[in-house]
Amino acid sequence: MKAKTLARRATAKTISTPSITLIVAPRERFGYVQPSLESIYKHTKLPFDLVYIDVNSPGYLRSYLVKAAAQNNFTLLRTSRFLSPNQVRNLGLSQVTTDYVLFVDNDIHVSPGWLEKLWNCAQETDAAVVTPLVCVGKPLHDRILMAGGEVRIFLETNGQQAHSRLYKKCHLVNRSAPLMQHQLHRRACDYAELSCALVKRDIFQKIGPLDEKLLNSQEHLDFCLSVAQAGGDIYCEPASVVTYVPEAPRQWSELIYFMLRWSDVWEAESLIHFQKKWSLDMDQEFMLRFRHLGHQRHQILLLPLLRRLTLGRRVRWMEKLAIQLERWFNQYLTDRYKRQSRQCKTRQLATRKSGKRLFIRPQH
Repeated sequence: MKAKTLARRATAKTISTPSITLIVAPRERFGYVQPSLESIYKHTKLPFDLVYIDVNSPGYLRSYLVKAAAQNNFTLLRTSRFLSPNQVRNLGLSQVTTDYVLFVDNDIHVSPGWLEKLWNCAQETDAAVVTPLVCVGKPLHDRILMAGGEVRIFLETNGQQAHSRLYKKCHLVNRSAPLMQHQLHRRACDYAELSCALVKRDIFQKIGPLDEKLLNSQEHLDFCLSVAQAGGDIYCEPASVVTYVPEAPRQWSELIYFMLRWSDVWEAESLIHFQKKWSLDMDQEFMLRFRHLGHQRHQILLLPLLRRLTLGRRVRWMEKLAIQLERWFNQYLTDRYKRQSRQCKTRQLATRKSGKRLFIRPQH
């Protein structure tokens, strides 16, 4: 996997060289890029490096990111096609030399002192992974998405048969952060999401790179299970607070990426790969996931649009018809992306054979 390096962070040997590199990756859209990045620089006092992966964003954002990279002295990489989240994170990891890496999505809004508190937790506990308190939506830092969680694989016996099952639970989902302060304390847990997590870089020497066959689902579970298998500890530090800000895509370029990011094909392939990798039974939980392919697209984009058209009323026959049509359109976009990716790879191969350079020089 290759990318253009549009800006390279200038390096110098100084006493304050940071031990953390932030890798900013797209989650599902581009519309919150600027508020997210600005919140990082506004609310972070601890020194850090930053690698920003621009995955074929619209032209106006490319210009903004180039200017921001020059102003804030961070490394900016750009790919000419859309990539899955773990592909992007691995691309960022290839640029990192610090002791810690912090994965953060491009629609995360951070709060004052967030990184310092994660860093303190990592130093005091020697954790391999530290997750903040993750909230969702606006007002910022108000409604909890998760405060760590539990995940494990267990054997369930039924007579003579034993079934390998997955257990997952996120803590304090949809609760009010201000009202839950009495329950929000640093604690060991099993689950963190790569949308915002501080990770000790040497854990990847034990578990290898992030699994790129997990295209849009189960990548967080796979990572946490791998860390636990390697003997690493995971902590939740709720004194550090960030917020995921979900919104429907507003431009065609965003829509295409959003539809691919949450495509039925990517999700089905991810579920099957995860189930085989961890030798799990294809139980009711997995079958339910297959029946609800595209849930993220429908909840964020399709169903809110239908509510507007029906003035807030729920018309079930219209929902079913709209979901069928949307799934057809999603399949069409996914197939088109596959064709374009094959053509891109063919051109790259031809360029290499001709001896020409396809990807352009680093800029300082």
